[in-house]
Amino acid sequence: MKCPFCGFLESKVIDSRPAEEGTTIRRRRECLACQKRFTTYETIEHLPLVVVKRDGSRQQFDRVKLINGMVRACEKRPVTLSQLEKIADEIEQELQSALEREISTVEIGEMVMKRIKAVDEVAYVRFASVYRSFKDINTFMEELTKLLSDK
Repeated sequence: MKCPFCGFLESKVIDSRPAEEGTTIRRRRECLACQKRFTTYETIEHLPLVVVKRDGSRQQFDRVKLINGMVRACEKRPVTLSQLEKIADEIEQELQSALEREISTVEIGEMVMKRIKAVDEVAYVRFASVYRSFKDINTFMEELTKLLSDK
């Protein structure tokens, strides 16, 4: 680590502590040449995830869009924002852990439906109706029948 005071390239770590809810490590360092101390922060580098939409277009993964879609499905339902953020965290972690840097909206939608079904069945049906583009009442009834048979 280059010293910000004298430019020397070597320093020693005096203290390391987690920062920002454990997502960052704060390191207190001392320059081996001038003995001045400085602080550095170490964070995990996330590789960008690209979402492939149904029309073939690509855009960067947006966690906010994911949460907004779930919020719409959970309107007037007893589902807290913290539950939806937890689901978003799980999905984002799963996507970051995967070797693929491109993921389809179909796969993301399936991940959301699997998790939201465990939280609230009405929200699940709402999300599924938009995600799967229910065309008529029969498609809607098929999904409800599947839901009831799973119980």
